[in-house]
Amino acid sequence: MGFADYFRLARAGFILAREGAFGIVEPGLLPPSARGLVKLARLVERPEVKASGKVERLNRALNRLGPTYVKFGQTLATRPDIVGVDMALQLSALQDRMEPFDPALVPDLLAQALGVHAAQLTDISPPIAAASIAQVHKATLIHPDGTREKVAVKVLRPGVRERFRNDLASYMSAARLGERLMPGLRRLKPVEVVETLQRSAALELDLRLEAASISEMAQNIAGDKGFAIPDVKWDQTSDGVLTTAFIDAIPIRDHAAIAAAGIDRRQLAITLMQSFLKHAIGDGFFHADMHPGNLFADPRTGGVVAVDFGIMGRINPRERRFLADVLYGFIQRDYRRIAIRHFEIGYVPKSQSVDDFALALRAIGEPLHGRTVRDISMAKVLGQLFATTEMFDMQTRPELVLLQKNMVLVEGVCRSLDPDLDLFVAAEPVVTDWLKRNAGPMGQLDALRQGLETWSDTLGRVPRLVERGEALLVQIEANQHEARHRSGLTQALSWSGLIAAILLILLLLRLLFAGS
Repeated sequence: MGFADYFRLARAGFILAREGAFGIVEPGLLPPSARGLVKLARLVERPEVKASGKVERLNRALNRLGPTYVKFGQTLATRPDIVGVDMALQLSALQDRMEPFDPALVPDLLAQALGVHAAQLTDISPPIAAASIAQVHKATLIHPDGTREKVAVKVLRPGVRERFRNDLASYMSAARLGERLMPGLRRLKPVEVVETLQRSAALELDLRLEAASISEMAQNIAGDKGFAIPDVKWDQTSDGVLTTAFIDAIPIRDHAAIAAAGIDRRQLAITLMQSFLKHAIGDGFFHADMHPGNLFADPRTGGVVAVDFGIMGRINPRERRFLADVLYGFIQRDYRRIAIRHFEIGYVPKSQSVDDFALALRAIGEPLHGRTVRDISMAKVLGQLFATTEMFDMQTRPELVLLQKNMVLVEGVCRSLDPDLDLFVAAEPVVTDWLKRNAGPMGQLDALRQGLETWSDTLGRVPRLVERGEALLVQIEANQHEARHRSGLTQALSWSGLIAAILLILLLLRLLFAGS
Protein backbone atom coordinates (compact mmCIF):
# COMPACT_ATOMS: atom_id res chain seq x y z
CA MET A 1 0.00 0.00 0.00
CA GLY A 2 1.56 3.29 -1.12
CA PHE A 3 1.76 6.63 0.69
CA ALA A 4 -1.21 8.01 -1.28
CA ASP A 5 -3.37 5.08 -0.12
CA TYR A 6 -2.40 5.70 3.51
CA PHE A 7 -3.14 9.41 3.17
CA ARG A 8 -6.58 8.82 1.62
CA LEU A 9 -7.51 6.31 4.31
CA ALA A 10 -6.23 8.53 7.13
CA ARG A 11 -8.25 11.48 5.81
CA ALA A 12 -11.38 9.30 5.50
CA GLY A 13 -10.91 7.94 9.02
CA PHE A 14 -10.54 11.43 10.47
CA ILE A 15 -13.69 12.72 8.73
CA LEU A 16 -15.70 9.68 9.80
CA ALA A 17 -14.50 10.14 13.36
CA ARG A 18 -15.22 13.89 13.42
CA GLU A 19 -18.75 13.35 12.10
CA GLY A 20 -19.44 10.70 14.73
CA ALA A 21 -19.83 7.82 12.27
CA PHE A 22 -18.01 5.43 14.63
CA GLY A 23 -20.68 6.11 17.22
CA ILE A 24 -23.16 3.94 15.31
CA VAL A 25 -20.90 0.89 15.32
CA GLU A 26 -22.08 -1.90 17.60
CA PRO A 27 -18.97 -2.97 19.57
CA GLY A 28 -20.26 -6.54 19.75
CA LEU A 29 -19.96 -6.87 15.96
CA LEU A 30 -16.24 -6.07 16.07
CA PRO A 31 -13.32 -8.26 17.05
CA PRO A 32 -11.75 -7.24 20.41
CA SER A 33 -8.68 -5.80 18.70
CA ALA A 34 -10.84 -3.29 16.80
CA ARG A 35 -12.94 -2.09 19.74
CA GLY A 36 -10.09 -0.06 21.19
CA LEU A 37 -9.56 1.68 17.84
CA VAL A 38 -13.24 2.68 17.74
CA LYS A 39 -13.02 4.12 21.25
CA LEU A 40 -9.92 6.08 20.23
CA ALA A 41 -11.65 7.40 17.10
CA ARG A 42 -14.60 8.65 19.13
CA LEU A 43 -12.31 10.99 21.09
CA VAL A 44 -12.21 13.43 18.12
CA GLU A 45 -16.00 13.59 17.59
CA ARG A 46 -17.46 17.07 17.26
CA PRO A 47 -19.59 17.69 20.38
CA GLU A 48 -22.67 18.67 18.38
CA VAL A 49 -22.87 15.37 16.49
CA LYS A 50 -23.85 13.50 19.66
CA ALA A 51 -27.30 15.11 19.43
CA SER A 52 -27.76 14.02 15.80
CA GLY A 53 -29.55 10.89 14.65
CA LYS A 54 -27.52 7.90 13.50
CA VAL A 55 -28.56 8.14 9.86
CA GLU A 56 -27.87 11.86 9.76
CA ARG A 57 -24.37 11.40 11.17
CA LEU A 58 -23.46 8.62 8.77
CA ASN A 59 -24.98 10.38 5.76
CA ARG A 60 -23.05 13.55 6.50
CA ALA A 61 -19.75 11.73 6.84
CA LEU A 62 -20.14 9.62 3.68
CA ASN A 63 -21.32 12.56 1.60
CA ARG A 64 -18.34 14.64 2.72
CA LEU A 65 -15.99 11.86 1.63
CA GLY A 66 -17.40 11.72 -1.89
CA PRO A 67 -18.91 9.32 -4.41
CA THR A 68 -16.99 6.14 -3.61
CA TYR A 69 -17.92 6.31 0.05
CA VAL A 70 -21.60 6.90 -0.74
CA LYS A 71 -21.54 3.77 -2.90
CA PHE A 72 -19.69 1.91 -0.16
CA GLY A 73 -22.49 2.74 2.27
CA GLN A 74 -25.11 1.61 -0.23
CA THR A 75 -23.22 -1.65 -0.78
CA LEU A 76 -23.11 -2.34 2.96
CA ALA A 77 -26.87 -1.77 3.02
CA THR A 78 -27.22 -4.93 0.94
CA ARG A 79 -25.14 -7.02 3.38
CA PRO A 80 -27.07 -7.28 6.68
CA ASP A 81 -25.31 -10.60 7.19
CA ILE A 82 -22.08 -8.61 7.62
CA VAL A 83 -23.06 -5.31 9.28
CA GLY A 84 -26.23 -6.41 11.06
CA VAL A 85 -29.86 -5.71 10.23
CA ASP A 86 -30.12 -2.38 12.06
CA MET A 87 -27.02 -0.96 10.40
CA ALA A 88 -28.14 -2.21 6.98
CA LEU A 89 -31.52 -0.53 7.35
CA GLN A 90 -29.89 2.74 8.41
CA LEU A 91 -27.60 2.60 5.40
CA SER A 92 -30.49 1.79 3.07
CA ALA A 93 -31.87 5.25 3.93
CA LEU A 94 -28.70 6.81 2.49
CA GLN A 95 -29.85 8.90 -0.45
CA ASP A 96 -27.37 9.21 -3.27
CA ARG A 97 -27.39 12.99 -3.49
CA MET A 98 -24.33 15.13 -4.12
CA GLU A 99 -23.55 18.70 -5.05
CA PRO A 100 -23.68 19.00 -8.87
CA PHE A 101 -20.54 19.69 -10.85
CA ASP A 102 -20.22 22.82 -12.99
CA PRO A 103 -22.91 22.74 -15.75
CA ALA A 104 -20.56 24.71 -18.02
CA LEU A 105 -18.55 21.49 -18.45
CA VAL A 106 -21.49 19.56 -19.89
CA PRO A 107 -21.31 20.65 -23.58
CA ASP A 108 -17.66 19.56 -23.87
CA LEU A 109 -18.37 16.29 -22.05
CA LEU A 110 -21.25 15.56 -24.47
CA ALA A 111 -19.09 16.37 -27.49
CA GLN A 112 -16.31 14.05 -26.29
CA ALA A 113 -18.73 11.21 -25.51
CA LEU A 114 -21.18 11.48 -28.43
CA GLY A 115 -19.27 13.07 -31.28
CA VAL A 116 -21.54 14.47 -34.01
CA HIS A 117 -24.69 13.22 -32.24
CA ALA A 118 -24.11 15.71 -29.41
CA ALA A 119 -25.27 18.53 -31.69
CA GLN A 120 -28.81 17.11 -31.63
CA LEU A 121 -29.08 17.88 -27.90
CA THR A 122 -30.06 21.50 -27.22
CA ASP A 123 -31.64 23.62 -24.47
CA ILE A 124 -29.66 21.81 -21.81
CA SER A 125 -30.97 22.79 -18.38
CA PRO A 126 -29.11 23.18 -15.08
CA PRO A 127 -28.82 19.86 -13.18
CA ILE A 128 -32.19 18.49 -12.05
CA ALA A 129 -30.60 15.63 -10.04
CA ALA A 130 -27.05 14.96 -8.89
CA ALA A 131 -25.74 11.68 -7.49
CA SER A 132 -22.32 10.30 -6.64
CA ILE A 133 -21.51 8.99 -10.11
CA ALA A 134 -23.49 11.21 -12.49
CA GLN A 135 -25.94 14.06 -12.74
CA VAL A 136 -29.04 14.55 -14.87
CA HIS A 137 -30.06 17.44 -17.12
CA LYS A 138 -33.24 18.11 -19.03
CA ALA A 139 -32.68 18.79 -22.73
CA THR A 140 -34.35 18.87 -26.13
CA LEU A 141 -33.49 16.21 -28.70
CA ILE A 142 -33.89 17.34 -32.32
CA HIS A 143 -34.58 14.30 -34.50
CA PRO A 144 -33.34 14.13 -38.13
CA ASP A 145 -36.87 14.90 -39.37
CA GLY A 146 -36.92 18.11 -37.30
CA THR A 147 -39.27 16.91 -34.55
CA ARG A 148 -38.34 17.88 -31.02
CA GLU A 149 -38.54 15.70 -27.91
CA LYS A 150 -37.87 16.36 -24.23
CA VAL A 151 -35.17 14.05 -22.91
CA ALA A 152 -33.20 13.40 -19.73
CA VAL A 153 -29.41 13.37 -20.18
CA LYS A 154 -27.33 11.60 -17.54
CA VAL A 155 -23.63 12.57 -17.58
CA LEU A 156 -20.81 10.92 -15.62
CA ARG A 157 -18.94 13.22 -13.26
CA PRO A 158 -15.53 14.31 -14.64
CA GLY A 159 -12.74 12.22 -13.13
CA VAL A 160 -15.13 9.87 -11.35
CA ARG A 161 -13.59 6.71 -12.81
CA GLU A 162 -10.10 7.67 -11.58
CA ARG A 163 -11.55 8.62 -8.18
CA PHE A 164 -13.23 5.24 -7.85
CA ARG A 165 -10.13 3.39 -9.02
CA ASN A 166 -7.91 5.11 -6.42
CA ASP A 167 -10.39 4.80 -3.55
CA LEU A 168 -11.14 1.16 -4.29
CA ALA A 169 -7.43 0.36 -4.39
CA SER A 170 -7.13 1.95 -0.94
CA TYR A 171 -10.14 -0.04 0.32
CA MET A 172 -8.68 -3.31 -0.90
CA SER A 173 -5.28 -2.59 0.63
CA ALA A 174 -6.90 -1.71 3.94
CA ALA A 175 -9.16 -4.79 3.86
CA ARG A 176 -6.25 -7.15 3.24
CA LEU A 177 -4.09 -5.44 5.85
CA GLY A 178 -6.92 -5.58 8.38
CA GLU A 179 -7.45 -9.30 7.80
CA ARG A 180 -3.72 -9.91 8.25
CA LEU A 181 -3.30 -7.85 11.42
CA MET A 182 -6.69 -8.67 12.98
CA PRO A 183 -7.76 -12.22 12.06
CA GLY A 184 -11.03 -11.72 13.93
CA LEU A 185 -11.98 -9.12 11.32
CA ARG A 186 -12.30 -11.87 8.71
CA ARG A 187 -15.72 -12.70 10.12
CA LEU A 188 -16.95 -9.40 8.66
CA LYS A 189 -15.51 -10.35 5.21
CA PRO A 190 -13.92 -6.96 4.36
CA VAL A 191 -12.25 -8.19 1.17
CA GLU A 192 -15.55 -9.69 -0.05
CA VAL A 193 -17.34 -6.38 0.62
CA VAL A 194 -14.76 -4.43 -1.41
CA GLU A 195 -14.97 -6.95 -4.26
CA THR A 196 -18.77 -6.51 -4.31
CA LEU A 197 -18.31 -2.74 -4.49
CA GLN A 198 -15.77 -3.11 -7.31
CA ARG A 199 -18.21 -5.15 -9.39
CA SER A 200 -21.05 -2.74 -8.71
CA ALA A 201 -18.93 0.29 -9.59
CA ALA A 202 -17.70 -1.31 -12.83
CA LEU A 203 -21.31 -1.72 -13.95
CA GLU A 204 -22.47 1.73 -12.88
CA LEU A 205 -19.49 3.55 -14.41
CA ASP A 206 -20.47 2.39 -17.93
CA LEU A 207 -23.81 3.99 -18.75
CA ARG A 208 -24.26 1.72 -21.77
CA LEU A 209 -24.89 -1.12 -19.34
CA GLU A 210 -27.62 0.90 -17.64
CA ALA A 211 -29.12 1.53 -21.08
CA ALA A 212 -29.02 -2.21 -21.74
CA SER A 213 -30.83 -2.83 -18.42
CA ILE A 214 -33.58 -0.42 -19.46
CA SER A 215 -33.86 -2.19 -22.81
CA GLU A 216 -34.12 -5.65 -21.18
CA MET A 217 -36.69 -4.50 -18.65
CA ALA A 218 -38.74 -2.75 -21.35
CA GLN A 219 -38.86 -6.04 -23.25
CA ASN A 220 -39.94 -7.89 -20.10
CA ILE A 221 -42.76 -5.50 -19.19
CA ALA A 222 -44.14 -4.98 -22.70
CA GLY A 223 -47.89 -5.29 -22.34
CA ASP A 224 -47.91 -4.74 -18.57
CA LYS A 225 -50.26 -2.11 -17.24
CA GLY A 226 -49.55 0.35 -14.48
CA PHE A 227 -45.74 0.31 -14.65
CA ALA A 228 -43.66 2.21 -17.21
CA ILE A 229 -40.03 3.14 -17.81
CA PRO A 230 -38.40 5.63 -20.21
CA ASP A 231 -37.02 4.48 -23.55
CA VAL A 232 -33.34 4.86 -24.48
CA LYS A 233 -32.04 7.21 -27.17
CA TRP A 234 -29.15 5.06 -28.37
CA ASP A 235 -27.51 7.61 -30.70
CA GLN A 236 -27.13 9.93 -27.72
CA THR A 237 -25.83 7.22 -25.37
CA SER A 238 -22.23 6.15 -24.69
CA ASP A 239 -20.17 4.85 -21.79
CA GLY A 240 -20.27 8.33 -20.24
CA VAL A 241 -23.70 9.61 -21.32
CA LEU A 242 -27.18 8.10 -21.11
CA THR A 243 -30.11 9.80 -22.84
CA THR A 244 -33.71 8.69 -22.27
CA ALA A 245 -37.16 10.09 -22.82
CA PHE A 246 -38.04 12.67 -20.17
CA ILE A 247 -40.56 11.51 -17.56
CA ASP A 248 -43.19 14.21 -17.09
CA ALA A 249 -44.78 12.79 -13.94
CA ILE A 250 -45.34 13.50 -10.25
CA PRO A 251 -42.72 12.47 -7.68
CA ILE A 252 -44.26 9.63 -5.69
CA ARG A 253 -43.46 11.38 -2.41
CA ASP A 254 -45.55 14.45 -3.44
CA HIS A 255 -48.85 13.23 -1.98
CA ALA A 256 -50.59 16.59 -2.40
CA ALA A 257 -49.87 16.68 -6.14
CA ILE A 258 -50.95 13.03 -6.50
CA ALA A 259 -54.27 13.83 -4.80
CA ALA A 260 -54.75 16.94 -6.94
CA ALA A 261 -54.24 14.81 -10.07
CA GLY A 262 -57.03 12.49 -8.91
CA ILE A 263 -54.73 9.47 -8.56
CA ASP A 264 -55.85 6.76 -6.12
CA ARG A 265 -52.96 6.41 -3.68
CA ARG A 266 -54.12 3.02 -2.43
CA GLN A 267 -54.22 1.61 -5.95
CA LEU A 268 -50.85 3.21 -6.67
CA ALA A 269 -49.36 1.37 -3.68
CA ILE A 270 -50.91 -1.93 -4.79
CA THR A 271 -49.60 -1.41 -8.34
CA LEU A 272 -46.10 -0.72 -7.04
CA MET A 273 -46.03 -3.82 -4.82
CA GLN A 274 -47.49 -6.11 -7.48
CA SER A 275 -45.21 -4.76 -10.22
CA PHE A 276 -42.13 -5.37 -8.12
CA LEU A 277 -43.21 -8.96 -7.40
CA LYS A 278 -44.03 -9.58 -11.08
CA HIS A 279 -40.56 -8.43 -12.08
CA ALA A 280 -38.76 -10.39 -9.36
CA ILE A 281 -40.76 -13.64 -9.51
CA GLY A 282 -41.99 -13.55 -13.09
CA ASP A 283 -38.92 -12.16 -14.87
CA GLY A 284 -36.12 -12.69 -12.39
CA PHE A 285 -34.90 -9.17 -13.27
CA PHE A 286 -35.94 -6.18 -11.18
CA HIS A 287 -35.18 -2.58 -10.35
CA ALA A 288 -33.17 -2.87 -7.14
CA ASP A 289 -33.14 0.75 -5.99
CA MET A 290 -36.81 1.70 -5.71
CA HIS A 291 -36.47 4.53 -3.21
CA PRO A 292 -38.94 7.44 -3.50
CA GLY A 293 -36.53 9.58 -5.54
CA ASN A 294 -36.62 7.02 -8.37
CA LEU A 295 -40.41 6.59 -8.51
CA PHE A 296 -43.12 8.78 -10.04
CA ALA A 297 -46.88 8.70 -10.46
CA ASP A 298 -48.15 9.10 -14.03
CA PRO A 299 -51.16 11.48 -14.04
CA ARG A 300 -52.33 10.08 -17.41
CA THR A 301 -52.50 6.43 -16.38
CA GLY A 302 -52.50 6.56 -12.58
CA GLY A 303 -49.61 4.08 -12.67
CA VAL A 304 -45.97 4.01 -11.57
CA VAL A 305 -42.99 5.25 -13.59
CA ALA A 306 -39.46 4.26 -12.53
CA VAL A 307 -36.10 5.85 -13.39
CA ASP A 308 -32.40 5.23 -12.62
CA PHE A 309 -31.51 1.66 -13.53
CA GLY A 310 -27.92 1.69 -12.30
CA ILE A 311 -28.63 -1.00 -9.70
CA MET A 312 -30.55 -4.04 -10.95
CA GLY A 313 -31.25 -7.38 -9.29
CA ARG A 314 -31.35 -10.79 -10.93
CA ILE A 315 -32.44 -14.16 -9.53
CA ASN A 316 -32.52 -17.44 -11.45
CA PRO A 317 -35.58 -19.71 -11.89
CA ARG A 318 -34.61 -21.81 -8.87
CA GLU A 319 -34.62 -18.79 -6.54
CA ARG A 320 -37.76 -17.40 -8.17
CA ARG A 321 -39.67 -20.61 -7.42
CA PHE A 322 -38.27 -20.57 -3.90
CA LEU A 323 -39.37 -16.95 -3.37
CA ALA A 324 -42.88 -17.64 -4.72
CA ASP A 325 -43.27 -20.70 -2.51
CA VAL A 326 -42.12 -18.81 0.58
CA LEU A 327 -44.48 -15.88 -0.05
CA TYR A 328 -47.35 -18.25 -0.82
CA GLY A 329 -46.59 -20.22 2.32
CA PHE A 330 -46.79 -17.06 4.44
CA ILE A 331 -50.00 -15.97 2.66
CA GLN A 332 -51.62 -19.39 3.27
CA ARG A 333 -49.97 -19.73 6.70
CA ASP A 334 -48.45 -23.01 5.52
CA TYR A 335 -45.18 -22.80 7.45
CA ARG A 336 -44.23 -26.42 6.90
CA ARG A 337 -44.31 -25.79 3.14
CA ILE A 338 -41.87 -22.91 3.61
CA ALA A 339 -39.63 -25.03 5.81
CA ILE A 340 -39.57 -27.94 3.35
CA ARG A 341 -38.63 -25.60 0.49
CA HIS A 342 -35.69 -24.27 2.52
CA PHE A 343 -34.45 -27.84 3.02
CA GLU A 344 -35.09 -28.91 -0.60
CA ILE A 345 -33.12 -26.02 -2.06
CA GLY A 346 -30.29 -26.61 0.40
CA TYR A 347 -30.53 -23.34 2.30
CA VAL A 348 -30.92 -25.14 5.65
CA PRO A 349 -28.64 -28.13 6.44
CA LYS A 350 -30.38 -31.51 6.51
CA SER A 351 -29.03 -32.02 10.03
CA GLN A 352 -31.65 -29.52 11.26
CA SER A 353 -35.29 -30.34 12.06
CA VAL A 354 -37.98 -29.42 9.51
CA ASP A 355 -40.59 -29.25 12.26
CA ASP A 356 -38.50 -26.98 14.46
CA PHE A 357 -37.76 -24.69 11.51
CA ALA A 358 -41.47 -24.56 10.61
CA LEU A 359 -42.25 -23.63 14.22
CA ALA A 360 -39.74 -20.77 14.11
CA LEU A 361 -41.29 -19.52 10.85
CA ARG A 362 -44.74 -19.64 12.43
CA ALA A 363 -43.50 -17.36 15.21
CA ILE A 364 -42.56 -14.83 12.50
CA GLY A 365 -45.56 -15.21 10.22
CA GLU A 366 -48.54 -15.41 12.55
CA PRO A 367 -48.22 -11.88 13.99
CA LEU A 368 -48.26 -10.46 10.44
CA HIS A 369 -51.68 -11.71 9.35
CA GLY A 370 -54.51 -9.25 9.34
CA ARG A 371 -52.06 -6.41 9.95
CA THR A 372 -51.56 -3.41 7.71
CA VAL A 373 -48.25 -1.77 6.87
CA ARG A 374 -49.08 0.70 9.64
CA ASP A 375 -48.63 -2.14 12.15
CA ILE A 376 -45.83 -4.09 10.46
CA SER A 377 -42.17 -3.16 10.71
CA MET A 378 -40.29 -4.79 7.86
CA ALA A 379 -37.08 -4.04 9.78
CA LYS A 380 -38.34 -6.13 12.69
CA VAL A 381 -39.46 -8.95 10.39
CA LEU A 382 -36.06 -9.04 8.66
CA GLY A 383 -34.35 -9.01 12.05
CA GLN A 384 -36.38 -12.06 13.09
CA LEU A 385 -35.66 -13.83 9.81
CA PHE A 386 -31.91 -13.32 10.08
CA ALA A 387 -31.91 -14.42 13.72
CA THR A 388 -33.83 -17.55 12.72
CA THR A 389 -31.44 -18.37 9.87
CA GLU A 390 -28.47 -18.11 12.25
CA MET A 391 -30.23 -20.39 14.74
CA PHE A 392 -30.57 -23.10 12.08
CA ASP A 393 -27.08 -22.66 10.52
CA MET A 394 -28.59 -21.18 7.35
CA GLN A 395 -26.13 -19.07 5.37
CA THR A 396 -27.36 -15.70 4.09
CA ARG A 397 -28.01 -15.97 0.36
CA PRO A 398 -26.25 -13.12 -1.52
CA GLU A 399 -28.62 -13.50 -4.49
CA LEU A 400 -31.61 -12.79 -2.21
CA VAL A 401 -30.13 -10.02 -0.03
CA LEU A 402 -30.53 -7.34 -2.74
CA LEU A 403 -34.13 -8.42 -3.22
CA GLN A 404 -34.75 -8.24 0.55
CA LYS A 405 -33.25 -4.77 0.70
CA ASN A 406 -35.41 -3.56 -2.18
CA MET A 407 -38.49 -5.11 -0.60
CA VAL A 408 -37.87 -2.87 2.42
CA LEU A 409 -37.73 0.16 0.11
CA VAL A 410 -40.95 -0.82 -1.68
CA GLU A 411 -42.69 -1.49 1.63
CA GLY A 412 -41.65 1.96 2.83
CA VAL A 413 -43.10 3.69 -0.24
CA CYS A 414 -46.32 1.66 0.06
CA ARG A 415 -46.53 2.57 3.75
CA SER A 416 -46.32 6.27 2.90
CA LEU A 417 -48.96 6.00 0.16
CA ASP A 418 -51.45 3.91 2.15
CA PRO A 419 -50.73 3.05 5.79
CA ASP A 420 -53.74 0.68 5.82
CA LEU A 421 -52.54 -1.50 2.95
CA ASP A 422 -52.35 -5.24 3.73
CA LEU A 423 -49.13 -6.40 2.06
CA PHE A 424 -50.24 -10.05 1.93
CA VAL A 425 -53.53 -9.16 0.25
CA ALA A 426 -51.66 -7.04 -2.30
CA ALA A 427 -49.13 -9.80 -2.99
CA GLU A 428 -51.52 -12.78 -3.18
CA PRO A 429 -52.84 -12.38 -6.77
CA VAL A 430 -49.34 -12.15 -8.24
CA VAL A 431 -47.89 -15.06 -6.27
CA THR A 432 -50.92 -17.33 -6.75
CA ASP A 433 -51.11 -16.63 -10.49
CA TRP A 434 -47.41 -17.30 -10.97
CA LEU A 435 -47.55 -20.59 -9.07
CA LYS A 436 -50.61 -21.73 -11.02
CA ARG A 437 -48.85 -21.07 -14.30
CA ASN A 438 -45.45 -22.41 -13.32
CA ALA A 439 -46.10 -25.08 -10.68
CA GLY A 440 -49.43 -26.37 -12.04
CA PRO A 441 -50.03 -28.69 -15.02
CA MET A 442 -49.28 -25.99 -17.59
CA GLY A 443 -46.07 -25.12 -15.81
CA GLN A 444 -45.03 -28.77 -15.70
CA LEU A 445 -45.75 -29.12 -19.41
CA ASP A 446 -43.69 -26.01 -20.11
CA ALA A 447 -40.84 -27.37 -17.99
CA LEU A 448 -41.09 -30.68 -19.89
CA ARG A 449 -41.02 -28.81 -23.20
CA GLN A 450 -37.94 -26.85 -22.14
CA GLY A 451 -36.31 -30.09 -20.98
CA LEU A 452 -37.02 -31.76 -24.32
CA GLU A 453 -35.62 -28.74 -26.17
CA THR A 454 -32.47 -28.96 -24.06
CA TRP A 455 -32.12 -32.71 -24.76
CA SER A 456 -32.79 -32.13 -28.45
CA ASP A 457 -30.11 -29.45 -28.57
CA THR A 458 -27.70 -31.71 -26.70
CA LEU A 459 -28.39 -34.68 -29.00
CA GLY A 460 -27.93 -32.43 -32.02
CA ARG A 461 -24.46 -31.59 -30.78
CA VAL A 462 -23.48 -35.23 -30.10
CA PRO A 463 -21.94 -35.88 -33.57
CA ARG A 464 -19.76 -32.77 -33.25
CA LEU A 465 -18.80 -33.76 -29.71
CA VAL A 466 -17.85 -37.27 -30.92
CA GLU A 467 -15.70 -35.80 -33.71
CA ARG A 468 -13.99 -33.46 -31.28
CA GLY A 469 -13.53 -36.34 -28.84
CA GLU A 470 -11.90 -38.50 -31.50
CA ALA A 471 -9.63 -35.64 -32.54
CA LEU A 472 -8.70 -35.10 -28.90
CA LEU A 473 -7.88 -38.81 -28.43
CA VAL A 474 -5.69 -38.77 -31.55
CA GLN A 475 -3.87 -35.70 -30.21
CA ILE A 476 -3.43 -37.33 -26.78
CA GLU A 477 -1.99 -40.51 -28.38
CA ALA A 478 0.35 -38.42 -30.51
CA ASN A 479 1.49 -36.48 -27.43
CA GLN A 480 2.02 -39.70 -25.49
CA HIS A 481 4.04 -41.19 -28.37
CA GLU A 482 6.14 -38.05 -28.58
CA ALA A 483 6.56 -38.08 -24.80
CA ARG A 484 7.66 -41.72 -24.89
CA HIS A 485 10.07 -40.91 -27.72
CA ARG A 486 11.45 -37.97 -25.78
CA SER A 487 11.64 -40.11 -22.65
CA GLY A 488 13.56 -42.83 -24.53
CA LEU A 489 15.85 -40.27 -26.06
CA THR A 490 16.39 -38.64 -22.68
CA GLN A 491 17.20 -42.00 -21.12
CA ALA A 492 19.58 -42.84 -23.97
CA LEU A 493 21.33 -39.52 -23.63
CA SER A 494 21.52 -39.98 -19.88
CA TRP A 495 23.08 -43.44 -20.21
CA SER A 496 25.41 -42.15 -22.91
CA GLY A 497 26.49 -39.32 -20.65
CA LEU A 498 27.05 -41.70 -17.76
CA ILE A 499 29.13 -44.11 -19.88
CA ALA A 500 31.12 -41.20 -21.30
CA ALA A 501 31.78 -39.90 -17.80
CA ILE A 502 32.97 -43.39 -16.66
CA LEU A 503 35.25 -43.74 -19.67
CA LEU A 504 36.66 -40.28 -19.07
CA ILE A 505 37.38 -41.13 -15.41
CA LEU A 506 39.09 -44.42 -16.44
CA LEU A 507 41.15 -42.56 -19.04
CA LEU A 508 42.28 -40.01 -16.48
CA LEU A 509 43.19 -42.74 -13.99
CA ARG A 510 45.20 -44.59 -16.65
CA LEU A 511 47.11 -41.43 -17.52
CA LEU A 512 47.85 -40.79 -13.86
CA PHE A 513 49.10 -44.31 -13.24
CA ALA A 514 51.07 -44.34 -16.52
CA GLY A 515 52.86 -41.21 -15.41
CA SER A 516 53.83 -42.85 -12.15
